[in-house]
Amino acid sequence: MERSNRSSTVKVHSIAASIAREPLLKRPLDAMLSFVMIILSLPVSLAIALAIKLEDRGPIFYRQERWGRGGSRFRAYKFRTMVPNSDEKFGIKQAMENDSRITKVGRILRAMGLDELPQIINIFIGDMSFFGPRSLAVGEIVQDGKGSVVDYEDVPYFWDRLHVRPGLTGLATIYIPKDSTPRQKFRYDLLYIRKQSFWLDVRLIVLSFWISFRGKPQWNITSPASQARRGGLGHERAGISQEKDSTG
Repeated sequence: MERSNRSSTVKVHSIAASIAREPLLKRPLDAMLSFVMIILSLPVSLAIALAIKLEDRGPIFYRQERWGRGGSRFRAYKFRTMVPNSDEKFGIKQAMENDSRITKVGRILRAMGLDELPQIINIFIGDMSFFGPRSLAVGEIVQDGKGSVVDYEDVPYFWDRLHVRPGLTGLATIYIPKDSTPRQKFRYDLLYIRKQSFWLDVRLIVLSFWISFRGKPQWNITSPASQARRGGLGHERAGISQEKDSTG
């Protein structure tokens, strides 16, 4: 464990020294849009908080330390969707289908994506962006493509993702199945980092809202450069299909 922590520290210093430059208007867009959404979502947030409290009398919010830009760490906030003290009881790991840790209210919130509403505050204060590589928990474990349990930090491309601010949603969330391997998801993160621009963010934010209301289209995906064959909106419309993936 000591060797792992020392290795992580070295990688953090390396990433911090090579942070990718953000598009000029990306941060102003995040700050303005998140401020508006905090105000507009207040009634919904109050109703969700009441529902969570009434179900099991447990905490309303779930707090978790996550990796940020340049290898920094920040505390992310979500509406609690699992039983109280889930991390202490079961460890930090991703939710599975029919996961017994998830509460009744939590299933509804997860299905609608409302559990992540408090992260708008993280966006407003600058820890996160609306769009970018998904923020991952420090010390989180996951199954790799071979069925073995590994730390996220040991998956190829993990540290490369930290060149930019993490996002509320990302390319992997939109374009590939939720049960894809971490390495597959990280390749999409690197594709976004290479192609990032202000107008790409605008298009992808619109696409994210489209998915929230209409559901996730059935993309026909074979690689990060593939075009969607169905669903009306795809890689090409988002402006990210001009070149082949070269991340491995």
